[in-house]
Amino acid sequence: MEESSEVDGAGSSTPGCSSIDYSRTISELSSFSEQSCSDEHASTPWPPGKLLLRSPHLFNKLGMKQNVDMMRERFSKLLLGEDMSGGGKGVCSAVAISNAITNLYATVFGQFWRLEPLSPEKKAMWRREMDCLLCVCDYIVEFYPSVQNLQDGSTLEVMGTRPRSDLYINLPALEKLDAMLIEILESFEKTEFWYVDDGDRSPSANISRSFQRAVKKNEEKWWRPIPCLPTYGLTAKCRKDLQQKRDCANQIHKAAMAINGGILAEMEVPDSYIATLPKSGRTGIGEATYRGLSSAEKFSSDHLLDSLGISTDHEAVEAADRIEASMYVWRRKSNLSCTASKSSWGMVKEFMQDVDKSSMLASRAQTLLFSLKQRYPGLSQTTLDSMKIQYNMDVGQGILESYSRVLESLAFNLVSYIDDLLYIDESIKKR
Repeated sequence: MEESSEVDGAGSSTPGCSSIDYSRTISELSSFSEQSCSDEHASTPWPPGKLLLRSPHLFNKLGMKQNVDMMRERFSKLLLGEDMSGGGKGVCSAVAISNAITNLYATVFGQFWRLEPLSPEKKAMWRREMDCLLCVCDYIVEFYPSVQNLQDGSTLEVMGTRPRSDLYINLPALEKLDAMLIEILESFEKTEFWYVDDGDRSPSANISRSFQRAVKKNEEKWWRPIPCLPTYGLTAKCRKDLQQKRDCANQIHKAAMAINGGILAEMEVPDSYIATLPKSGRTGIGEATYRGLSSAEKFSSDHLLDSLGISTDHEAVEAADRIEASMYVWRRKSNLSCTASKSSWGMVKEFMQDVDKSSMLASRAQTLLFSLKQRYPGLSQTTLDSMKIQYNMDVGQGILESYSRVLESLAFNLVSYIDDLLYIDESIKKR
């Protein structure tokens, strides 16, 4: 990867790139995948003031020359932005690595429809290729002033390097969450439940199918296998174990979502998105929502969401886009400063009142957007989030965003599948 350095007090060094195109594809075979050894890599956080060099360990692990050549070819593809023709039509390196992580997740977990351990081949692929992609982070550093002791006893002020703070904090946390999710999957080896295909007409499958129809969300995913339980349901021990795993996966989902939200918040808002903002936040968000946000009474985001009558995920995404767009309109307006053209005190006072109101509306819109995402945890990305990823040029942020996003998706699926089992068990015991 090409590196560019910037030193300003405590600057940063990150691989440079320029965005040309963007495509978040879900391929059936990862463009960064090939079967190899099944050794596992135990991730450890960086020691203070020192880089954890993954790549030498990785090459030793892969071993043979042909695997090194394969690695060189893969990284060349990422460096060229997935365009091996050399025509300059590839995406920037940040987007290329983000796409690689997304496609790897689709390859390994794209058909994860059952609570069961990963196959050894897919588990080895996930460990091996994530190690390959994450080793880029070893060379994204920031500079800090330090003192070097010379042999004659004198000292010399130099600029030292250390892992960039966002990577130093978030990457070990994501690797820990990753390992915890794999551990939960591995624990579903001997279970009291099983799965059958939708065409199965066995009595247990028909019972589970009838209970599934009571859950509307399962009607939208008819291709998923049907979870089956014994006629007496789950034992108390199994149900308690499932509940504990469900709670653990839910906490992992919240942690991954928080990291993802923090990284997206740090990404720059593209100019192309600013150009699409409505001229007025009031017209963009709708009259009914605006009245709820500007009400002089105590503001309640949950009450306002209930009044909007959102019933589907599609409506929730549209509402999130409108709220986010209006939020940025009000935020930009509140950031305006009083100019010299505001000559009279009355005009200045009126202007400042308008700025205060815009700041209040932006704050309430942000609270409303947060409540909406909490109520619909499986919500797809908003237009702004997608455009931030599309135009992102920071490789470190691209890796953290995509890694946290796929872990968030995996944790959400785990919680959803366990909830289905607990619901069917509860329904069986109520009969």
